[in-house]
Amino acid sequence: MEIYNTLTRRKEKFVPREPGRVDMYVCGPTTYNFIHLGNARPLVFFDTVRRYFRYRGFQVKYVQNFTDVDDKIINRAREEGVDALALARKYIDEYFRDAGALNVRPADVHPRVSEHIPEIIDLISALVEKKAAYVVDKDVYFDIRAFPEYGKLSGRTLDEMQAGARVEVDPRKKHPMDFALWKAAKPGEPAWDSPWGKGRPGWHIECSAMALKYLGHNFDIHGGGFDLVFPHHENEIAQAEAATGQPFVRYWMHNGFITVNQEKMSKSLGNFFLVREILDKFPPEVVRFFLLSTHYRSPLDFDDEKMAAAGRGLDRFKNSIRLLTEALERPSRDRVKPEDEEFIAALGKYHQDFVAAMDDDFNTALAVAICFELAREVNAYLHNTGEYPCREALEKAMNLFQSFNEVLGLFRVEEGTGRILIEGRHAKSNGLEEALLDLLLEVRQQARARKDWATADHIRDRLKELGIILEDTPGGVRWKRQG
Repeated sequence: MEIYNTLTRRKEKFVPREPGRVDMYVCGPTTYNFIHLGNARPLVFFDTVRRYFRYRGFQVKYVQNFTDVDDKIINRAREEGVDALALARKYIDEYFRDAGALNVRPADVHPRVSEHIPEIIDLISALVEKKAAYVVDKDVYFDIRAFPEYGKLSGRTLDEMQAGARVEVDPRKKHPMDFALWKAAKPGEPAWDSPWGKGRPGWHIECSAMALKYLGHNFDIHGGGFDLVFPHHENEIAQAEAATGQPFVRYWMHNGFITVNQEKMSKSLGNFFLVREILDKFPPEVVRFFLLSTHYRSPLDFDDEKMAAAGRGLDRFKNSIRLLTEALERPSRDRVKPEDEEFIAALGKYHQDFVAAMDDDFNTALAVAICFELAREVNAYLHNTGEYPCREALEKAMNLFQSFNEVLGLFRVEEGTGRILIEGRHAKSNGLEEALLDLLLEVRQQARARKDWATADHIRDRLKELGIILEDTPGGVRWKRQG
């Protein structure tokens, strides 16, 4: 397995700190609003990374923080006239709703800044003691000149950083690029006691402190969006390594930006889209599929047509699973013929190709393409074998679909059986909509039994206008959503 390491700017063979185990830390959202699509990309991608490691037999400890103490939260709370920590708790709850809709599994640990103040204070104290940090008027700053390797992650020199930085000039700093570890209390802001007076942490120190607490130094993978390389992750390295004298992280992974009309999605440009708004227009499995359909380090351009195209592509995958499910429910034969052996051999090749794609820096774009090749192979096999396909071949094909889905997380599965749940008669009912559709199909079947073709065709055509496609098969009627 090879991973592109931002620190070394090349792909490297993945060698974990401890054989058979992977420890991961991924930066989570600042909780002052609902998550947007730019937030969702690292959530979905690193969830897939964790799934794949487990698929490959690794034990995984996955840590993803919540920033619940921050200037943005304080400002938003002041605007709304609410307590800042209460506002953060509200949006943490909302995060789990949106992440859950995208089939993102909870992390093993979700640390919050407000619950780790003692660890943050201890780390800052160690930096002050080692003269890598200094106190000015109850504020504490990191002294970047005390860490000669500062800039090794981003590849920037101090002069380049200073020229490109939007940092307020503060004559109290020893160097303009020194950054706050602890901020003195201001009226109306959350604050805690510390050796330097009442105050709160700066942004960067939280992740160093929490990652070290839960994963120790030199842990395997630290991830996040490319926008975090500098200054956030650069500062994390400086803080952690200056305090411990040990390497902080083995592999740094960063996903590319989401763009809209080739411009980076951002709140400042007003071109960001909340996940919740997108889920009002597109099914969650389509959103997840869209996010995984491009290699994680490449930019991903968003618009409604690209989402609709993703939905049409995913429908082809769903259709193969439906056909396979229906074939498994009908009579089949136990005897294995040469054409079955050929199909089973092809399944083994798809599995090898899928693993090779994911082993190559988690190439989900190629893995998705292999899923489509598998779908075409399954469709052709079912077409060519006629009414009684081979039971063993069908089961192996379904097992392969299920294993690919376990990694990519596109579809939910039935607890206990692992059966993939997709729209239609093989999915669990989602309420009145499916109940009414079942009733219409029953009426149509009764009309067909009476040879009332006009009524049957009218129901089919009206459903098509509503975006529901009916297919009459030997195993009964099958439906799917259009696009």
